This record gives sequence, structure tokens and C-alpha cells, in this order.
Amino acid sequence: MPWRNTRAPYRILVSEVMLQQTSVERVVAKYTEFIRAFPGFRALAEASVAKVLSAWKGLGYNRRALALRESARIITETYHGKMPRTVESLVELPGIGRATASAVLVYSFNTPLPFIETNVRRVFIHVFFPRKRQVTDAMLMPLVESSLDRENPREWYYALMDYGAMLGKAGPNANLRSARYRTQAAFEGSVRQLRGKILSAILERGPVTQAQIAREPGGADERLGRALTQLVEEGFLRRQGRRYSFR
Repeated sequence: MPWRNTRAPYRILVSEVMLQQTSVERVVAKYTEFIRAFPGFRALAEASVAKVLSAWKGLGYNRRALALRESARIITETYHGKMPRTVESLVELPGIGRATASAVLVYSFNTPLPFIETNVRRVFIHVFFPRKRQVTDAMLMPLVESSLDRENPREWYYALMDYGAMLGKAGPNANLRSARYRTQAAFEGSVRQLRGKILSAILERGPVTQAQIAREPGGADERLGRALTQLVEEGFLRRQGRRYSFR
């Protein structure tokens, strides 16, 4: 995991946003390429939407890429390119919740902060609630906080992550007993898949009309018009006449 070999706040932020809804294996394959394309906050802030989405392709949940770009712009303009060092400041950035904010501060600055993510949750449910169902994060957080290594929280969380990943492969997944557990909706045939096809078509061909997208494999979908409108409203695309292109 290349992000474990750095303390650079920008690189830690990129890795944490990538890891929010994507497997470690897929992130490892894209992280170095992304950092090479955008080596710092300013480079990412000034990049075009098309270039950012092209580098992000394969990670899914493209909103994260735009949120990360906007966060880079805010950090560049408001914080003079320096990562804010409080959870309260970080959660004001787009796409950054308390867990991500805390993880960024732990891994960048070794700040002792409690947080819960998938592998941390799995460890604490496995150890402290071996039979209980519907375990809430509110039940886990006092345990996470009381067991936190305040001298070296960075290494403590690395150990928790590795233990949690091992538990996920070694037996029944304790996270199935979390109150937060939800079955992920199928990707095949989803609006998310359709949106991805639209973005891929524009990345490959440049500005296109709705009719041209409809002729693409899988593009003939009654939800196409609404998906295009959403992408415009969310800042991915702009419409000029009948053609759609990246902002």
C-alpha cells in the first residue's frame, strides 16, 4: 500500500477518498498513476474535469473525484495549500466525513483520534460482540476511543486495518452483524452504470449529443435524458446546444 510510505497530507487525503467505497486492490492500481498526474493540491485544483475523471476511471463513484478536486481548490485558495489540521475544518470540505477527516489527521500527523471504518468495525464487533446482532457504531466508539494508542495511533490503526482485513478472509464477516450493514444494489443495469457509460463516451469521443450516446452499447435507455440532466446539475458536464461536454 504505497500511501503507507508517505506522511504527505495531500497523498493521504487522496488515498482515503479513493478507499471510501473501493477495494484496496483497485486503489493500489490507480493511486500512483493519480499522484503522478496530480502531484499536489494546486495541480489537482487546476486540472480539467475530463483529466481528473480520466485518471479516476476504474474506481467508480465519480462524485468522489469532483469532490476531491473541489477540496483541493478550497485548500489551495483558503488554506494556502496546507491541509487543515482539525476535524471541524476538514468536514467542511466536500465529500469528507468525520471518519475520513480523522483518518487523514491520524495518518498525516499521528494525531490520536478515534474513528471507525470497515476493518476497524469488523475487529471490534469480532472481539467485543461475538454473538450480538445490530451492533451500532455508538456502541463501538467508546471501545475504540479507550483502546486507542495515543503515542503512535498511526501504527495502531495500520495494525487494526490489517487484522480486520485478515478477519474478513478467515471466517464469517462480523460486519454482517453491524447495524450499518446494507446489501449493495446491483451495478449491472443501474443508473450508476449508465452515468459511467455517458462519461466514458465523452472521454473517448469528446462532445456528443444525446442521440449519439443512445447509439452506444447500453446507451439506449429511457433514463438517459434524466442521467444527462443530473450530470449537468452536479457539475460533471455542460450542455451547449444539443452537445454535452466536460466543464
